[in-house]
Amino acid sequence: MNAAPATLVYAIPDPLPLDSGQVLEGAQIAYETYGTLAADKGNAVLVCHALTGDQYLASPHPITGKPGWWERMVGPGKPIDTGRHFVICANVIGSCMGSTGPASPDPGTPDSAPYAMRFPVITIRDMVRGLVALLDGLGIERLHAVVGGSMGGMQALSLAANWPTRAARVLVIASTARHSAQNIAFHEVGRQAIMADPAWAQGDYYAADAKPDNGLAVARMAAHITYLSEAGLTEKFGRRLQDREAKGFGFDAEFQVESYLRYQGSGFTRRFDANSYLYITRAMDYFDIAEEHGGKLATAFAGASARFCLVSFDTDWLYPTAESRHIVHALNAAGAKVSFVELSAPHGHDSFLLEHEQLDRVVKGFVE
Repeated sequence: MNAAPATLVYAIPDPLPLDSGQVLEGAQIAYETYGTLAADKGNAVLVCHALTGDQYLASPHPITGKPGWWERMVGPGKPIDTGRHFVICANVIGSCMGSTGPASPDPGTPDSAPYAMRFPVITIRDMVRGLVALLDGLGIERLHAVVGGSMGGMQALSLAANWPTRAARVLVIASTARHSAQNIAFHEVGRQAIMADPAWAQGDYYAADAKPDNGLAVARMAAHITYLSEAGLTEKFGRRLQDREAKGFGFDAEFQVESYLRYQGSGFTRRFDANSYLYITRAMDYFDIAEEHGGKLATAFAGASARFCLVSFDTDWLYPTAESRHIVHALNAAGAKVSFVELSAPHGHDSFLLEHEQLDRVVKGFVE
């Protein structure tokens, strides 16, 4: 295996079964690796990304040029130490950075046109099926650890519940065992913004000059608000005006926070596909581990042999601490080995992506 970061594509040899009853033929998984796989393959750590993440965990993003989304956490001597561990990060099925998704060629069409809205609706468990297929292809039967924040935490929980022998340690950060009505509502606002953009064209925009960038930008703006905290927004922006001394009595981005959100929205359209946003948010909305296992969350983890660690943040209102406690209680009821910590941070849900010494210590201690 490569000692240096490598962007690779794994072609899943068999049809990938999906929760919808459909199958995905010829699916591919794009992934990167960091570090060296031990001879016994016992040092592998799978890091699962969030909704708008990708495989560029600790290497520059090829479109934006920005550092990897968790570069501060993964690398030589860092909390997830690539001097000790072989770290894998894969782009999920349904996304748009090399793994099979709505923008990929549909082998069922004569001209291999993009799937667009012909792509089957997927679930978090389907994403994990793709990750398990990748692990099988790499010959890794049991992970040293699986780590994920937000939607990545959902994938980690799904792996533990549905493939209980595949990971020795499960680290879930700022996540949940099921999507709440409020979270579904925010996602629906984003989806409707995309679908209301005339350029969306019922999802068939790949050959057109115009893309549904306006709708996707609004979706990103709405979602980004949920990743922050009121205190963090007030500290960073308050009611300060942007590049002006007085109100303009118009509808330009007059406040700094407005300008920031517009920047976030427009930048997002450079690196993400609108249809992928529809599919991935729907997968998150369908996520409910208890529902998958007869309605009881403890039942989902009855066969788990892994050691678990749950981390929440006190200002995260997207996946508040109560969600993590709910998972911890279920794991306790299932007799699983579990630890839990709530960390204080001013940045809301995004705290797991930002500098946080206590989180670094938790991750390092648990993974090692």
